[in-house]
Amino acid sequence: MTEVKSKIDSIQIGARDYLLFPLHPEGPGFVAIFGIVALILYWIWEPLGLVGAALTVWCYYFFRDPDRMTPVRDGLVISPADGVVQMIGPAPLPPELGMGTEPCMRVSVFMSVFDCHVNRAPIAGTVVKEEYTPGKFLNATLDKASEDNERQSLVIRAADGRDFGVVQIAGLVARRIRCDVKEGQQLLTGQRFGMIRFGSRLDVYLPAGVEPLVVVGQKAVAGETVLADAIGTEPRRLGEVR
Repeated sequence: MTEVKSKIDSIQIGARDYLLFPLHPEGPGFVAIFGIVALILYWIWEPLGLVGAALTVWCYYFFRDPDRMTPVRDGLVISPADGVVQMIGPAPLPPELGMGTEPCMRVSVFMSVFDCHVNRAPIAGTVVKEEYTPGKFLNATLDKASEDNERQSLVIRAADGRDFGVVQIAGLVARRIRCDVKEGQQLLTGQRFGMIRFGSRLDVYLPAGVEPLVVVGQKAVAGETVLADAIGTEPRRLGEVR
């Protein structure tokens, strides 16, 4: 009996960790709406109801907010978003950041509509600037989306005084950026600070001399994947498909 109970407990833990995620506060209302629409579609025509049920499941997983195990050594810069590392390289800083006019190393993580969209602080520090900029809703995979799209920008000042720019960028489908922090607030590495729905991009601007430790095309996990080491000397990495 003890062995059977242990197996049942393992199955329950597995279901909780891999299937039944906690929801972001914005999620329950949307899931309920999708569920009601699915019932109406089912009443109209059963196959439509099945499509509605599938979309309801998708909505639930879109708003999932799982816990993450964040590396916390000093200097580590962690991915603020789930998604694919889309661009790495020097780029002009958004003017609202107030971090100068010289190009800065930027790491962009693109979130598809199937990724978890809860955003997390890439490094511990104080929010010294927070600003919303209205704009367009171009495809977030385009480089010019950094300048033209609606965005929410943060500057996080680390303990050593260096500033890190974090920009939430709305995309082609995204129509709402949520940022839950204000100027003067202290953040821990990996701490939740907002989300974007539905499909979008996060840009992280690194201080001079900090080299990325990810490669274009790599899958990043918010709160877990190390983007860079602000106090390390490891050179930039290369990657290849294998």
